[in-house]
Amino acid sequence: MFYGEGEEGRLRAAFGNGPVQVWKWWWERRHRIGDWFVAVCAFPWTALFDIAPSGGLATGSTAAMALATALPFPLQVAAGLVLGLVIPAGVSVLLVLRRSRPEWLLAVSAALLLLLGNPVPAMLALYTYASWFNDRRRLATWTAVTVVAGGAAFAVSDAPKTASVFFLLTGVALPLTLGLWVGTRRQLIGNLRERAERLEREQYLMADRAINAERTRIAREMHDVVAHRVSMMVLQAGGLEVNASDERTAEVAGLIRTTGREALGELREILGVLRDSADGSGPAPTAPQPVLADLGRLVGEWHTAGMNVVWSTRGRVRPLPAQVERTAYRVVQEALTNAGRHAPGARVQVRVDYGESDLEVAVANEPPPPRTGGAPEPPMGGGYGLAGLHERVALADGTLTAGPYPDGGWQVRAVLPLRQDETPSGEEGDR
Repeated sequence: MFYGEGEEGRLRAAFGNGPVQVWKWWWERRHRIGDWFVAVCAFPWTALFDIAPSGGLATGSTAAMALATALPFPLQVAAGLVLGLVIPAGVSVLLVLRRSRPEWLLAVSAALLLLLGNPVPAMLALYTYASWFNDRRRLATWTAVTVVAGGAAFAVSDAPKTASVFFLLTGVALPLTLGLWVGTRRQLIGNLRERAERLEREQYLMADRAINAERTRIAREMHDVVAHRVSMMVLQAGGLEVNASDERTAEVAGLIRTTGREALGELREILGVLRDSADGSGPAPTAPQPVLADLGRLVGEWHTAGMNVVWSTRGRVRPLPAQVERTAYRVVQEALTNAGRHAPGARVQVRVDYGESDLEVAVANEPPPPRTGGAPEPPMGGGYGLAGLHERVALADGTLTAGPYPDGGWQVRAVLPLRQDETPSGEEGDR
């Protein structure tokens, strides 16, 4: 193709799909269409040079003309039909096949030049071979055959000498020069296109190497910083659980230790995905991701941590597409984390509504109770949680809304469409 995928996309945006498809169809068949066009246009010129009273450039072969005039009238009519219809039609057929069977056209054109002084097929044959084929020895041989045939036709005719010079210039030199120029240009363009494609592939490889290097760097930094901190948190929570003076403190420390160990396991899986993707040595791990069936465990963990969470489900509970379930779980997880951070002690309602065409997930918390004098300020978040949720929900073609209530509460609500062609999460092979 003469244009790339990006150019094709711009053409589609500008002119629509129909004109682009027509243009692609024509471009892929342009050479065959050109062969038919040349064959049709050459037919009348071949017939004209065959049946003209004065013959071709060499004014015809004297022997052929004498033989034609000596024949009876019916045979002269038949000879005229052969010269005016059959031979031009045969030449047109050979012009359609000129790029697959060039020798046939060269041989017939040399015979017509010798017998009838017709230079049209010879000119087209020399141009075709010079522009489409690289065998210069055969080209020189057929050029010599054409010159000899033309010279013989001029020798037996009464044409002036200037006509022979004109034939050599227009019938041999011009098509050869034009054909060699077109062939060289086509070969040069092909080499440039191949070089551009090779450079593009090398650019993709370099970009892929850069991506792999960046993934390796991210995995290394996450391991050196995040994994180390989480490991310290788990160890300290384990020590607090063992040395706690009361049962409530030991229970909370145990929850912190369990949560930290789960986070460390998920972090190791993410590091494995990054490193395996960067190395390309094996498939990435496909451990099960949390789905709606894991909401009970998530709500139970927050209950254990002291949060008043009310969980309700409406509609026909059924397996949903894996992406929808994972997205819904992450929405609830992030909303509960924000409620625990910004509204500690407030009552939180989690509602999951199974619709026929969509899944609605809403997490709403009441206004936080007033803090006592010694209560610490809630930690400020970085603001990336909701931004990440927006991106995750957008990937599932859903909508996410988050905002405060007039009384000071807060709600996070996501609506995820359900498509019939997606596979339910229970039927995935990686679960």
